[in-house]
Amino acid sequence: MISFDPHHHPYASYRTPTYGKKGMVATSQPLASQIGLDILKKGGNAVDAAVAVAASLTVLEPTSNGIGGDAFALVWVDGELHGLNASGYAPEELSIDGLYKDGYDEMPKRGPVPITVPGAPAAWAELSRAFGKLPFSELIAPAVAYAEEGYPVASTLATLWASAFETLEQELDPTVFADWSRVFAPEGRTPTAGELWSSKEHAETLKEIAETNAESFYRGDLAKKIDTYMREEGGYLRSKDLALYKPDWVKPISVHYKGYDVWEIPPNGQGIVALMALNILKGYDFQDRDSINTLHHQMEAMKLAFADGEKYVAQPDAMTRTTEELLSDTYGEARRGEIGNEAKVPEAGDPSSGGTVYLAAADEEGNMVSFIQSNYMGFGSGMVVPETGIALHNRAHNFSMDEKHANGLMPGKRPYHTIIPGFLTKGSEPVGPFGVMGEFMQPQGHMQMIMNTIDFGLHPQAALDAPRWQWKRDKLVTVEPDFSAAAAQALNRKGHTVKIETESSSFGRGQIIWRDPETGVLCGGSESRTDGNVAAW
Repeated sequence: MISFDPHHHPYASYRTPTYGKKGMVATSQPLASQIGLDILKKGGNAVDAAVAVAASLTVLEPTSNGIGGDAFALVWVDGELHGLNASGYAPEELSIDGLYKDGYDEMPKRGPVPITVPGAPAAWAELSRAFGKLPFSELIAPAVAYAEEGYPVASTLATLWASAFETLEQELDPTVFADWSRVFAPEGRTPTAGELWSSKEHAETLKEIAETNAESFYRGDLAKKIDTYMREEGGYLRSKDLALYKPDWVKPISVHYKGYDVWEIPPNGQGIVALMALNILKGYDFQDRDSINTLHHQMEAMKLAFADGEKYVAQPDAMTRTTEELLSDTYGEARRGEIGNEAKVPEAGDPSSGGTVYLAAADEEGNMVSFIQSNYMGFGSGMVVPETGIALHNRAHNFSMDEKHANGLMPGKRPYHTIIPGFLTKGSEPVGPFGVMGEFMQPQGHMQMIMNTIDFGLHPQAALDAPRWQWKRDKLVTVEPDFSAAAAQALNRKGHTVKIETESSSFGRGQIIWRDPETGVLCGGSESRTDGNVAAW
């Protein structure tokens, strides 16, 4: 093969939006997009395609998600939007008092402790049962094939894999790291771009999930293996926790933004943060996307929304303020009034007084799916169940160790969750699915993409390609390398502390599919910051 560096990009490039009529799938991995398109061509619908892609991404992009992670979905079927919360809860034996007694002063980031019940396999099975057309086993088969036969690793994936290796080597116990390395770095290093990687253990586990409609993972042999491993390593997750689990169908939440309705999954997810920010910003008339006025108000609104999210967002029955209060027009107006000409350190208000993959799929019948799946923090806990390839997530890390906090750790409770699928409608018509992966960048990406679309008229690909910013804490905002230096300087003069990053991996990776209600034509965009593409038919 001709010698070249797949990570060297000396020239700016651009992508045009992709059009299709019979179906469209947008993912962060080209091979996964093709799997979804193949499913559509076999007679499957958008839900079938989404499930097949989600399962395949545990193999094709293991740096961001896995079999042992969580998932959420927004599904438009027969003129109605459905929400699926497939996040897991804390094990029965995991509690604040128990952690203190076991010698933990805070929730660990890695290892066996911060593992909640994984919801992703249950999400696949439930979506297939509720709305799918093809047999469940047929949807999992492409993932099995890639796990058995191997596939050439994409360039961005190779970079993230190598970075994860360095991080986990430092943070994990040597024995745990050895378990992880045996699967994901079998030659003592991670695969390079273009190099083949396979995992027979992944393949066998996916086969068992396919043959049992995911029952084995929760109430069968796979559950027993997870239980045994957790007991050996000092974790708290048990087979009894897995056996009780099932995902929940939930009513999506929304705000009306300048003629459109923007939809998210309700808490325990952080989608409400994006909605709160848009609810503040809808009172302004923005003319120029890149003006200092626009950027300043976006940043201040997002900071206020995050402050409220940190204080109030949790499992619904633990929240001290309701979703309705947080998204009310009155509260949005009150928070809008707190934004001045200078940057501020955000504080929560009082409404009562006033490591992830995202995919989008659509079919000719009008069905559309917004799906997100994650192990959190790359490979999650770093724990890999022996002989299964199951990398377990670390979602309990988001719990508070303060029992009085809305998000305080309790057995059987779901934590504040970062992964959020988005959906856009206009009147009674679906516009389509959208989303951005990337921890706490996600609501910030949602807000920026929606405003790029509605306020500034950008097509899906341009809405994704536009330079992004990310609020980190206090007055600190990071921006991408191609963000305007003049704008960064002007924001500094307004009191923001702006840091220009040298690369874009922390600014999220997203997908969009919009549908023309009159013709049914689909128009999609895929993240230029990663390896993905749009496959259309």
